Amino acid sequence: MALYLRILYIITGLTGVHSITTVSEVSVKTGKSISIPCLYEPKYQNRVKYLCEGPKWSSCSDVVKTNKADPSGKYSISDDKNQFIFTVTINNLTNKNTDYWCVVEINNGADYGVRFQLSVTRDTPSLYVDHQRITGYIGENITIRCHHSNSGEMKWCRLGRNCVTGSSGSIDAAAVTAHMRDPNVFTVTMSGLRSEDSGWYWCAKGDIQIPVYLNVSEKPITTTAHTFTGDGTITTLKNGQQRASFDVKILIIRLSVLIFFVIVVLFIWLILRRKQSKADSSATAMVDQEVIYANVGNIRRKSPEMSLPESDGEIMYS
Repeated sequence: MALYLRILYIITGLTGVHSITTVSEVSVKTGKSISIPCLYEPKYQNRVKYLCEGPKWSSCSDVVKTNKADPSGKYSISDDKNQFIFTVTINNLTNKNTDYWCVVEINNGADYGVRFQLSVTRDTPSLYVDHQRITGYIGENITIRCHHSNSGEMKWCRLGRNCVTGSSGSIDAAAVTAHMRDPNVFTVTMSGLRSEDSGWYWCAKGDIQIPVYLNVSEKPITTTAHTFTGDGTITTLKNGQQRASFDVKILIIRLSVLIFFVIVVLFIWLILRRKQSKADSSATAMVDQEVIYANVGNIRRKSPEMSLPESDGEIMYS
């Protein structure tokens, strides 16, 4: 019955292009992994989504569904019902992993699907990015470098939205600038990021695309914590990562030297203060002695003089 519905789907010309949007061709390296986003219409929010493998729609095989995981682990699928995008990931790529379909299951009707191709190579892919998933912060800028070796027009697009093809433009409210100053590198910068700018984008060079997921969030606040370990070291951590460490013995030696210096300075100050106190005491004693001598002199001057009685007459001799 499912095969009949798929054949009917093709005959009626309902290709599903307007129901699902994804990239058309991606260049990947053997043994690596790739994630492919598939944008669907909001009316399919609660439908089952799946990945179908094979060059022909009528004969492709279901490899993973949102309600049925792949036991081998080669394929995985997730559905973001807020952005109406389901993402399929293919691991450990080989040259046999080339043709796939993003599909939405329709109850009592023909499923909707759209095809994408993988160009698996042992050499460097003709178009790739440094990281397929990147993080930006609200209000800041982010730069994406698209490395290429093929020819064709360069584009930076948001899945299901518009593209920027020249040196500048905008996607939604985010300003986009692009240049090719470096050889074989198409550099894109998005400015004034908002949380609404989170989502899937893709870089294109000719007929090849590479999807990039941008996550925009608040910039984390840097915090510092000190952890004391059993071997006598203090480890300084910032945001959960080790930044620096030093030995407690060094800290103790430095504190001991500082304390010794303070004690020496205090001792010298006490000695100087004691000498100054003795000098002040000696000066005070000398002043008091001079005052005592001065008082004694005054007392002597005040003593009455002794007088001899005058003679009343002549001296008589016998």
